[in-house]
Amino acid sequence: MRQRESISIFDMLKIGIGPSSSHTLGPWRAAERWIKELREEDRFDKVASICVQVYGSLSLTGKGHATDYAIILGLLGKDPETIPIEDIHALVQDVKNSHKLNFGAIHTLGFDPEKDIIFHKKFLPFHANGLKFQAKLLDGKKTSKTYYSIGGGFVVVEERKNAKKKDEAFNTFPYPVENGQELLDLCQKESKTISEIVLENERSLRSNEEIDLQIHRIWNTMLECMYIGCHTQGKLPGGLNVKRRAFELHENLKGALPYSNPEEWLQTIRQTEVKFRQILQWVSCFALSVNEVNASLGRVVTAPTNGSAGVIPAVLMYYLVIENHGGNFEHIKQFLLVAGEIGSIFKKGATISAAMGGCQAEIGVSSAMAAGALTELLGGTPEQVLMAAEIAMEHHLGLTCDPIGGLVQIPCIERNSMGAIKAIHAAELALGSDPAEAKVPLDKVVQTMWETAKDMSSKYKETSEGGLAVGVFLSDC
Repeated sequence: MRQRESISIFDMLKIGIGPSSSHTLGPWRAAERWIKELREEDRFDKVASICVQVYGSLSLTGKGHATDYAIILGLLGKDPETIPIEDIHALVQDVKNSHKLNFGAIHTLGFDPEKDIIFHKKFLPFHANGLKFQAKLLDGKKTSKTYYSIGGGFVVVEERKNAKKKDEAFNTFPYPVENGQELLDLCQKESKTISEIVLENERSLRSNEEIDLQIHRIWNTMLECMYIGCHTQGKLPGGLNVKRRAFELHENLKGALPYSNPEEWLQTIRQTEVKFRQILQWVSCFALSVNEVNASLGRVVTAPTNGSAGVIPAVLMYYLVIENHGGNFEHIKQFLLVAGEIGSIFKKGATISAAMGGCQAEIGVSSAMAAGALTELLGGTPEQVLMAAEIAMEHHLGLTCDPIGGLVQIPCIERNSMGAIKAIHAAELALGSDPAEAKVPLDKVVQTMWETAKDMSSKYKETSEGGLAVGVFLSDC
């Protein structure tokens, strides 16, 4: 039986470094967590040497997803939310060249990434993304800890020692929600919108000021990410020689109005006359820009994952640029509250890990999150919000994860554009429909997605052993 979870929107929307929440941010956070636990056990200062074993999907596409970078940076004690992007390569290269690592930013250990980060094809039974940190202590004793990166930057241990604690926190929510039907029942009983229900839950965890501050940080990161992506030329790293397309697309759309920062840029776009056929081009531009930044180890917001980070900001920008030029922070807040809650329903009832469910668990979930959030902003009822989320996911069911070369580039970047466009269309369909006549409720599509995930061959779950990953040769790219 699945464990009940209390999931904040800030669990679903995390700030981190690309290209993958499960393969980059998760291992990074796992390394931080291991260091913290060593300190709590009074073992950190006694560590003489360390080794990291990487398993399953985390190993098979680890190099392409910068898992080795993430492990090194985590062991160095760097924070993915604040580390200067321009320092990343130099920090990793220094460790590789010197074979020394400033463990936890405290003391130096010998460490050769080529020998001390070991990639195994073997899968651990608990989850496809496993990694084991091992340390030899000064007295000759050994200690180890295994973590699992389960998608969206979430990291767990198999024992789930914190399960009872999470269940208790879940029950402290004034409006505990496990699935879509419970959410609708609460909206009807309390005469509240979905965003109002979610906001009350967040207020049980933190102050209004902290909620607004965190949402500002998330939105500013999304906006800056889109800005950087739209103003960066060249090819993406990794060897596929993928050309950045957001720059030229943006140049053809933006007009001549001046600006010098992301906020001015947003206002400039709002003043630009947008022709009907340009609407989808703008949406694609926003989505592509985010995931081009993500693919180059830039800073993005998991929404719910790095690989699907472009969908939600693209749809939110669509609202601000196309639907409502007067849209403000309250609208952004409302959108992210709804999106986060829908994402949590999928995480509780299925998965947001491509290594467990294929790309339906990433692009499909992000599209459902964006569709529902847009529907509420456009005046939809709670029933229409969940209907939009269901429509978006229904048309991503079975979507495989088959990245060429193990890189979050082909087909991942374009899929964000498609997911955003599907989300907008799903919202429009829901707004023009009577939910009472809907044949498939959200909870049924969540269940179906999980059953599909379990039936899906492992070669289509972020291993680069099937689909486009083997059908297209690297020499062709």
